[in-house]
Amino acid sequence: MDTEHAELTYHGGVYTARIRRRVINGGSEPVTRYLVRISVDRYPGQPERANELYRRHPLTWQTLNLSALCDGEPMRWVAKHDRDSFKEVWLCFDNNESKFPLYPGQAAVLDYSYTVGEDQWGQWFQRAIRLPTHEVRVDLVFPADLEPDAWGTETSTTAEAVPLRNPVHRRESGQSVVFSWATQAPPIGARYRLEWRWRARHDEMPRPVLRTASDRMRAAGIVQVGDDILARTADRFRLPVDGREADEAIDRIHRSMQRVREHHEFGKGMGLAAPQIGIDRAAAVVVPPDPDSHSIVLLNPHIIDASADTDEQYEGCLSFFDVRGLVPRARRIEIEHTTLDGTVAITVFTDALARLVAHEVDHLNGVVYTQRMRQGVAPIPVEEYRGTGRPWEYR
Repeated sequence: MDTEHAELTYHGGVYTARIRRRVINGGSEPVTRYLVRISVDRYPGQPERANELYRRHPLTWQTLNLSALCDGEPMRWVAKHDRDSFKEVWLCFDNNESKFPLYPGQAAVLDYSYTVGEDQWGQWFQRAIRLPTHEVRVDLVFPADLEPDAWGTETSTTAEAVPLRNPVHRRESGQSVVFSWATQAPPIGARYRLEWRWRARHDEMPRPVLRTASDRMRAAGIVQVGDDILARTADRFRLPVDGREADEAIDRIHRSMQRVREHHEFGKGMGLAAPQIGIDRAAAVVVPPDPDSHSIVLLNPHIIDASADTDEQYEGCLSFFDVRGLVPRARRIEIEHTTLDGTVAITVFTDALARLVAHEVDHLNGVVYTQRMRQGVAPIPVEEYRGTGRPWEYR
């Protein structure tokens, strides 16, 4: 990606986000689609309150009113993930009348917009750097009579949140106040969050200070190590009798994963077990490293066979995210698990998926990865880890 200009306006209780990106195909094959993410959080730092809000009033495609253009040509879009507070969308380089793939060496300007009511949008706007980018610019346009004030922080997958290194500039434009911020050559994995308040209103929620990676996971609603629920075996579901409870647990896990992904980029895939969000039931979800793959739902899983062939790789855990540890795991495992209708299934996982799944099955048995590490081997601070954002390697 070459440049991005994001503008967020507020008027009459509705936020409108417009993102304009100039993209360049630096690969060797034509590009036919582009992935964008839309995430909202009305109550940062209060995950239970946010989960309840979006369960009752989910973000819908109809209210988003998403539209997209490529060099002025309307783009078709296809939903990839459709969660209560999080959407992923493929913007396709085609429409009902024509196709316009982006060929190697070519550039195009993508322009897309969507709307969200203030009852669902918290007072923050974040840009995450996932592709090489020359410049990022953000404008916040707010009514002057609300007496707006704005500031920002930046963080990355390995660094704590700090104030934006470049200042946010304020200027008046008619009946509006515009806050502008920009940065050049941002690093991959950086996240820039602008926040604001209305000094003429006093209903804003206080913002927690998020200094470390574990602080960010805690703010996203992840139970941290030391809580008793992480040290005991989760209760199994009686399926299909407990189907409704199992479905609700999986839905809550998905919503929590959406929040977590706002704080970190997971190049190795990710997993989350129900006890990590305070649910003492045998449920987990694993998202494979391949972004095009579907998430894996595991109910009542247990390992029935594991290969003698093992390897040792660094793992992280959302419940103590400030460190990484070398963990030996079998490269092939067989998992017996149950579907919502009560059917017992056996699934084979290998390499990265075997590691992700085994990690989550451990959580359901009250085990964290440090208990799997070799004697004498200690975790390292995340700042010293050099594999962030990259997949595990297997020979």
